[in-house]
Amino acid sequence: MSTRQVSNSNDPVIESRDMLVVPMQKGEKPKENWRIGTEHEKFVYRTADRAAPSYGEQGGIRDLLNALTEYGWEPIIEGGNVIAMSGPDGAVSLEPAGQLELSGAPLVNLHQTCAETGRHLAQVKTIGDKLGLAYLGMGLWPDKTREELPIMPKGRYDIMLRHMPRVGSMGLDMMLRTCTIQTNLDYRSEADMVQKFRVSLALQPLATALFANSPFLEGKPNGFLSYRSHIWTDTDPARTGMLSFVFEEGFGYERYVEYMLDVPMYFVFRDGKYIDAAGLSFRDFLDGKLSVLPGEKPTLSDWNDHLSTAFPEVRLKSFLEMRGADGGPWSRICALPALWVGLLYDQGALDAAWDLVKGWDMEGRERLRAEVPKLGLDASLPGGGKLRDVAAEVLAISRSGLAARAQLNEAGDNETGYLQPLDEIVSSGKTPAERLLDLYHGEWGGDLSRIYGEKSF
Repeated sequence: MSTRQVSNSNDPVIESRDMLVVPMQKGEKPKENWRIGTEHEKFVYRTADRAAPSYGEQGGIRDLLNALTEYGWEPIIEGGNVIAMSGPDGAVSLEPAGQLELSGAPLVNLHQTCAETGRHLAQVKTIGDKLGLAYLGMGLWPDKTREELPIMPKGRYDIMLRHMPRVGSMGLDMMLRTCTIQTNLDYRSEADMVQKFRVSLALQPLATALFANSPFLEGKPNGFLSYRSHIWTDTDPARTGMLSFVFEEGFGYERYVEYMLDVPMYFVFRDGKYIDAAGLSFRDFLDGKLSVLPGEKPTLSDWNDHLSTAFPEVRLKSFLEMRGADGGPWSRICALPALWVGLLYDQGALDAAWDLVKGWDMEGRERLRAEVPKLGLDASLPGGGKLRDVAAEVLAISRSGLAARAQLNEAGDNETGYLQPLDEIVSSGKTPAERLLDLYHGEWGGDLSRIYGEKSF
């Protein structure tokens, strides 16, 4: 989740609705300037008792962030607290209960992406060894209640924590108990954005299945393979979901703007502080009628902030965000961008992927999204069959796209090797969650504490 540092008094005030498409239009780039941004979150726990550390305790989250200065990271301060770090590898920030996130830099190829992830993990593991902390790569805390988890001192989280119970039953779980891997990708034009949005939105349930890694809740199986994905179905219906309008004729920047204007606000950032605007209308803000800032009109930074407060399966800002995957190990942090770069960054692969999904109807897409958290690869495809029936074909399309990119590392390898963890999932027919359940019911003998030894970084 984005971290604001300062209010920008030089921001242009939004004088007309035409300005609302500016962030999307500025995102357009020629193919040679397309980049790959990867984000991943992980749970932090104390090795002594496997509890989630608080922000301020000795050896806690604040100390972890401050220790990153040893590697050239610089602190970002909010309200006198260090709440993120910035550096050449992007930003390290905190989710609401102290989940640690790397929002990576925009990179040219997947070799760089995986190396960036490796650097970050090496740094935080070295720090963790000194502080008595370790990191769990899962999509959901397997054994923690909400009440056992700390809250980080970030203003926007205070607002969201108050607002979430008003609009859904599981928003607090989303904030406090989940981790994800995301990939951010570019587009050439509005038409290119539309094709990429449609393909990635239709296939997002496949990513959810392949990365399903959250089958435990409060110490026992929860009946789902991706409980993290299930949580999003009752977080806030006004800002989540499959966005059926993306597949409608005429979809483009302006239609997405209209959607975002219908998404209720969370906050306005002024003078280094977050002002609670939860549930208020950005349309009123445009007219100078926002009750918490009467007479004031929004700036482009306010609009960019607002764009970051919708949580559909794919999100548009000045790039497209793939949001369907659970958190997991290093290999899958590299595999997620590989999947989407292969599908979206080569035109032949993008066309092939669109041919695969363009006949799916909206009812079928919604059903697939609804079934996949529980059924994984056995979820029903629009038009018949199971999700597993197209998984190998989608990976083959992605592999062809990666091969066509011909991005080689020093050993002369292209990027296709990063798909190997997904190949193994498809060939075995078992998602990561199903493998974990087999261990739980078999070798672990129902002892879920074993997951810390098996799934920590």
